[in-house]
Amino acid sequence: MTDLLFRDIDIVDGTGAPRFRGDVLIDRGRIAKIAEPRTLTAAARTIDAAPGSILAPGFIDMHAHSDLHLLTEPGHFPKISQGITTEVLGQDGLSYAPIDDATLSVLRRQIAGWNGNPTNLDFSWRTVAEYLDRLDRGITPNAAYLVPQGTLRLLVVGSEKRPATVNEIRRMRELLAQGLREGAVGMSSGLTYTPGMYADTGELAALCEVVADFGGFYAPHTRSYGAGALEAYAEMIELARSTGCALHLTHATMNFGVNRGRAPEFLALVDAARTEGCDITLDTYPYLPGATTLSALLPSWAMSGGPDAALARIDDPTMRARITLDVNVNGSDGCHGVTVEWETIQISGVANAELDRYVGKTIDQIADEAGVEPVTVFFDLLRRDLLATTILQHVGHEENVRAIMVHPGHMGGSDALLVGDRPHPRAWGTFPRYLGHYVRDLGVLELEDCVHHLTGRPADRLRLSDRGLVFTGYAADLVLFDPAAITDTATFDNPKQQARGIQHVLVNGEFAIENGAPTGILAGRALRMDSSRKETY
Repeated sequence: MTDLLFRDIDIVDGTGAPRFRGDVLIDRGRIAKIAEPRTLTAAARTIDAAPGSILAPGFIDMHAHSDLHLLTEPGHFPKISQGITTEVLGQDGLSYAPIDDATLSVLRRQIAGWNGNPTNLDFSWRTVAEYLDRLDRGITPNAAYLVPQGTLRLLVVGSEKRPATVNEIRRMRELLAQGLREGAVGMSSGLTYTPGMYADTGELAALCEVVADFGGFYAPHTRSYGAGALEAYAEMIELARSTGCALHLTHATMNFGVNRGRAPEFLALVDAARTEGCDITLDTYPYLPGATTLSALLPSWAMSGGPDAALARIDDPTMRARITLDVNVNGSDGCHGVTVEWETIQISGVANAELDRYVGKTIDQIADEAGVEPVTVFFDLLRRDLLATTILQHVGHEENVRAIMVHPGHMGGSDALLVGDRPHPRAWGTFPRYLGHYVRDLGVLELEDCVHHLTGRPADRLRLSDRGLVFTGYAADLVLFDPAAITDTATFDNPKQQARGIQHVLVNGEFAIENGAPTGILAGRALRMDSSRKETY
């Protein structure tokens, strides 16, 4: 007797091919057999799905910020409930491996707005291997990891705004190679976040050479998604061209007023490079607003030296005046080279409970109520919340979102922050929104093509040879959903809402979601890139 049989079900296999009807047998965590409908019978349990239901591969989130949430809340309900069975962590150049004690202390404060700063978590790991081993103790979805370039720089160079020396670059290359050897799938950067943004193109190229040598990919948050977006994308594409490194452009948006309707220009850059043979892919989330920390809007010079140095500058009248000039007049590189439009900045979460009343309001609204300038509110929140405030930025354009999501290199990435009282609804709704709003309701993508974007294509990018497809012998990461009912119910006013239309989610053959409810089974594991051939570097 095998474990489980899905009988006479419509199968969308993740390749982009048309759906077909069949039986799918699951045994010991894998797809044991796929056969004609109602020809398989021997199973411990049989599921006869409702008419019209679709069995698809589990969704792969190419951009997740669950690095600590998976450890503190291993059930991971916001993500598993939307059908995500694999996430890619270590994003935007800042995460928690490799680290030393001093680096960990800085990171816990600097990216508390992304991941929180749990005091009851044992941060005893130091290497990528040790972090992946920690995940293997018990998580619901699978997880892959990117070595964060900003963390490497923090370890070797520190928080200062200066070029890295030859010896420092050599040491970062060594640490990167170690992380890749230990199972990381590539490297990320956050080039509007300190200290990663202080790296010049030459430093990034030296690291991309290592990634290419190991067969991984580079996932940069580029230097701008605003005033300098096309130039920033061109810099990353040239890195791919010059180093031979596979490039994955993460949350590949064209935002702010200066980029309305300009997605075709961006895609032309990508297509030209792909035609030349560059290995370039990208991901997006299907929403207009973005999400980050309030401190990210600061100019890079103001963050040099780390959180304490930034707070000291905020307290210094001369420095405050200089910051004000950058965010209000000159344009802040932390805000993608544009001036901050305070009416677009909405508070989504705070660490200081005294500031809870501001959650859901824009900086402009708070300033109007207090009778002060918006920049005064900006400084006050940064100081009182010790840089931990999270925000939504309402700066996207629907025509850009639709143009990019139909590109043949496109994949899905939630970019979800799971902290705060009112996080971005993408934390609960990204993948159902693709399949409900953009497939069923708007017809922007065909269902089979969209599933390919969310499963088979990202599995290929991650070099997962046995995931992302409904194929015999593959790991049984599966989602059963109703295409007529699947809907994201999370909203900006009420974001922590489970999507509708997903009946079952299996991870490695175990039910993570059964009849719409979590099972508590922790069947996920860390997915390590095979770099055994690289014994030394």
